[in-house]
Amino acid sequence: MDTLSTRQVYANDWMTVREDAIRRADGTDGVYGVVDKPTYALVIPRDGDRLHLVEQFRYPIGLRRWEFPAGTAPDRADQDPTELAVRELVEETGLRAGRMERIGLLDVAPGMSSQRGFVFLATGLTEGRPQREHSEQDMRQAWFTTREFEQMIVAGEITDSQSIAAYQLLLLHDRRKDPRIMEP
Repeated sequence: MDTLSTRQVYANDWMTVREDAIRRADGTDGVYGVVDKPTYALVIPRDGDRLHLVEQFRYPIGLRRWEFPAGTAPDRADQDPTELAVRELVEETGLRAGRMERIGLLDVAPGMSSQRGFVFLATGLTEGRPQREHSEQDMRQAWFTTREFEQMIVAGEITDSQSIAAYQLLLLHDRRKDPRIMEP
């Protein structure tokens, strides 16, 4: 597929929307609308069988949602993903990780967005005060067992696709480390 032209139709500090004229392999033309956003880091804070989540109001869907701490830094688009993960964890939860391990990569919505996310497992945690941005003032946080987390997914209380996909990466990570671990 070839890009024939591109034009920006909207931009703010967090995202750009562009429209690309394209030519497919068979010679037909088409249009793609693309949302460009900086790479993000998602962190799974784990202490034994407990996972630490944050909850906040998500304006586009008009609901509060539990999810793993995550974020991006448009003003630091070239920041190392591990540094971004460390910053997001402290910012949203106050937790500091003794170990931050990259366990996967997610494409948010590859049919419409260029955004990619690195998934990290944070262990050896120590508690501190969150350093939230003004826009995160309504954020709450809590620990949940993995069983509670899974029940919240089934009940529709956790619907964030990145958090659910990241949890699957965690399960695969654990299985690779110990092949004796079987699915629940």
